[in-house]
Amino acid sequence: MTTSYDVIILGAGAAGMLCAGEAARRGRRTVIIDHAEAPGEKIRISGGGRCNFTNLHSTPANFLSQNTHFCKSALARFTQHDFIKRVEAAGIAYHEKTLGQLFCDESARQIIAMLVDDLLDNGAELLLETSIQGVASKDGLYHVETSRGAMTAPALVVATGALSIPKMGATGIGYEIARQFGVPVTETRAGLVPLTFAPDLLAKTKALSGLSVDPALVTCGKTSFREALLFTHRGLSGPAILQISSYWREGDSISVNLLPDGDVYATLRGLRHDKNKSLLHNALATLIPRRLAEMIVADTGPDLPLPDISDARLRDVHARVHDWQVTPIGSEGYRTAEVTLGGVDTAALSSKTMEAKNQPGLYFIGEVVDVTGHLGGHNFQWAWSSGYVCGQSV
Repeated sequence: MTTSYDVIILGAGAAGMLCAGEAARRGRRTVIIDHAEAPGEKIRISGGGRCNFTNLHSTPANFLSQNTHFCKSALARFTQHDFIKRVEAAGIAYHEKTLGQLFCDESARQIIAMLVDDLLDNGAELLLETSIQGVASKDGLYHVETSRGAMTAPALVVATGALSIPKMGATGIGYEIARQFGVPVTETRAGLVPLTFAPDLLAKTKALSGLSVDPALVTCGKTSFREALLFTHRGLSGPAILQISSYWREGDSISVNLLPDGDVYATLRGLRHDKNKSLLHNALATLIPRRLAEMIVADTGPDLPLPDISDARLRDVHARVHDWQVTPIGSEGYRTAEVTLGGVDTAALSSKTMEAKNQPGLYFIGEVVDVTGHLGGHNFQWAWSSGYVCGQSV
């Protein structure tokens, strides 16, 4: 028994559900299927359970891709303000946390309910706990074999997400489907992920686990982020590190300014001039967290009173605070990564519809595509925007 539809959507995440609502609203007979027990699992866990659903300041500059222009069309046609209107219409209270990041006042489940209600109210079917067993194209139709039986449709939308957070059911099936139909996939790697240290550096920093510095200025190459930093038992995390991880490659060093609004050399030299007899680590601890001050001082020599500290030593301490050079050995990988960098090559897709150029009726949206946002709601905005423009086309 084969069930016929106008649109089959694989993946009931953020992009897939918004796309389903749009397609169904246009009168398209739409089905959305997912192997999970519940829809929108990454929405549910995001933002500490409150879902950072978009960012007031989201622009194309907040996205990484081999083609940085690709995201512009979708982001312009369905903006963060368009999604905010839907949130408000659904009666969901929200607030701005920092840097334009918008969160639900109550629960991420409200966003999931809004999306599910919209697609169901417009006549789409939602099939959960349904596995995909095969996909083929024949006679202008896509044939999808599932654990619930066979389905066909002239339009197939791949919204299966990517490899990040496999415990939530993430798989690479979207890439497999792309390759099956000759759609290229760029190199993929973990993004927005904590970075890890080699054992010798970890031996020094492990005692700092749980300590945060806010703000810190973290730089890799020509890219910098000024946000909070967190020492962990494996290395570094916190928003500034998650952001820079998307630009970091194995072997790269990063520069960390632990006091971007201060001047360690000038401050300590001034204290010494005033004949302050504090030990060096105590004086430094007035500027940065004490445990961090103790580690830095220990790396530069004996802990002496300020009057006994030379200018050269003060410059050394200054450099270690304002330009700490760190070479991570890796990241924590997809296990904790918030996103996957890379994916379905944008050169193979239409930026206006998300349709594969070489395969009529085949679409890719959301995280499976080589478009990755900065931390802070931008990746959800890409899901909404890409899902919308696809839903207007299928």
